Amino acid sequence: MNPSLKKNPMPTQPADVRNKNFSEVALGYTEETAISEAQRCLNCKNALCMTGCPVKVKIPRFIEKVAAGDFESAYKVITEDNLLPAICGRVCPQETQCESKCVRAIKGESVGIGRLERFVADYHRTHTTEKLSPAERNGKKIAVIGSGPSGLACAGYLAKKGYAVTVFEAMHVSGGVLSYGIPEFRLPKDIVKKEISDLKDLGVEFITNVVIGKTMTVRELRKEYEAVFIGSGAGLPSFLGIPGESANGVYSANEFLTRINLMKAYKEDSPTPVYRAKKTVVFGGGNVAMDAARCAKRLGSDVSIVYRRTENELPARKEEIEHAKEEGIAFEFLTAPLEILKNADGWVESVKCQKMELGEPDASGRRRPVPIENSEFTIGADCVIVAIGTTPNPLIKNTTKDLEINKKGGIVVAEETGKTSIDGVYAGGDAVTGAATVILAMGAGKTAGKAIDEYLNTSMD
Repeated sequence: MNPSLKKNPMPTQPADVRNKNFSEVALGYTEETAISEAQRCLNCKNALCMTGCPVKVKIPRFIEKVAAGDFESAYKVITEDNLLPAICGRVCPQETQCESKCVRAIKGESVGIGRLERFVADYHRTHTTEKLSPAERNGKKIAVIGSGPSGLACAGYLAKKGYAVTVFEAMHVSGGVLSYGIPEFRLPKDIVKKEISDLKDLGVEFITNVVIGKTMTVRELRKEYEAVFIGSGAGLPSFLGIPGESANGVYSANEFLTRINLMKAYKEDSPTPVYRAKKTVVFGGGNVAMDAARCAKRLGSDVSIVYRRTENELPARKEEIEHAKEEGIAFEFLTAPLEILKNADGWVESVKCQKMELGEPDASGRRRPVPIENSEFTIGADCVIVAIGTTPNPLIKNTTKDLEINKKGGIVVAEETGKTSIDGVYAGGDAVTGAATVILAMGAGKTAGKAIDEYLNTSMD
């Protein structure tokens, strides 16, 4: 056992080096470090850490294998419940999920569960050439709409059960937000490709460039497949509605990150380049805002993040906030944008802002930002990125009669199954909840997969 109260630190690229490249920031544990960290685990009989994992990975079991140096067995334990461990080990907010429940966190720091998951997945990828084998087919076909986290989790679960699963993706590349939303320096795209390749080895078929609601409808899919899962995500960006948002140089975070991640606009010879600003202002305080700000920094821009509340209320992961600060990104807290000012050519020239103070709590439980009179000021900028959230694209709801939708545009489902108002059609992830985390979307996909399996085995009896 390792009695240390602190996690083994994660080695990273130096901040003044990494803020100029798109290579992965975190470098990963060595075998020795992974074993040392795993030996901090108390192997609790009542594994509270598992209660914080949306896909219910058997955390103490896999960590026990790591502590013994049996990394391949650890990988097998993880993939009983999660077929995307290299992705989850990198982007899941473990500090608010599994690690928040860790007993070691009572007097010190939790075990580095996410770091160990990443290590195990990376070890497997670099040391094993063995491929997964498809399960024996049961003769039933499932359609999955969207190849993001929820769709991949649902597809993987059902493929292991013997279903013939076809995933329909609107983009030309599979992976959804994993491919177009999360930057290379946080989630290398080779990792995404590898874990999708594993699903293909299980027999999952991926068809790209198919926009459900345009190319074909949910109803048409339902006629051909025994069940349908909708995991189309939340790709419709939100804006503030302030004057000047239509100026040249204003991006939604969706567009900016898609250009950077999917179209490789950060490369000098990219056929779809992005504007390289001198000064960028980012509206928002979540992980997407951090991703956009850190990408803009790597393109050579000075960057400021404008956020209405204090640092304590920032919704982004603590690690991402710390990395952004280390990389030289400035934060304007208790600040709200009022107007985007533009020059005679219609380009962003500056952002007019107002200072705020925190008042009484709002419906979310957080203290509401209240404007301070006569506190207006401007920030010079030639680029603005709006990263204040997204909502589900209305295309599927507008082309699917009888699909119940809530006021926020999310698909209404039974929480315990993901079942929609249409028989045989299930949904999960951001298409239901609005923008959330990768692992919550995966948990919803897995839940729906189980429900589809039960539905088909019950209805076919």
